Amino acid sequence: MSKSTLTIRVPEELKDRIETLAAQQGVSINQFAMYAFTKEIGELETGQLFRNMRRGIDKKMMFSRLDTILDTVSDRDVPDWDRADIETGNIG
Repeated sequence: MSKSTLTIRVPEELKDRIETLAAQQGVSINQFAMYAFTKEIGELETGQLFRNMRRGIDKKMMFSRLDTILDTVSDRDVPDWDRADIETGNIG
């Protein structure tokens, strides 16, 4: 993978936050920025993909397709650590 340089201007407060988070993660500012950019771009692209996929599809059809996908997942016992209490919202 070839690399190039990108210079961006950010408010001082954001720069301070980036430096703090990078230090907490034990990575350089460049590594942290690359992670943050990659993560956000992936989320934006995924959101756009789903918006495109559901264009022209009503909720009933969307949930029908989801049910079809979920029906392919085999039933299994859920370990205690992975259970969620629906009433309280507690997990595990």
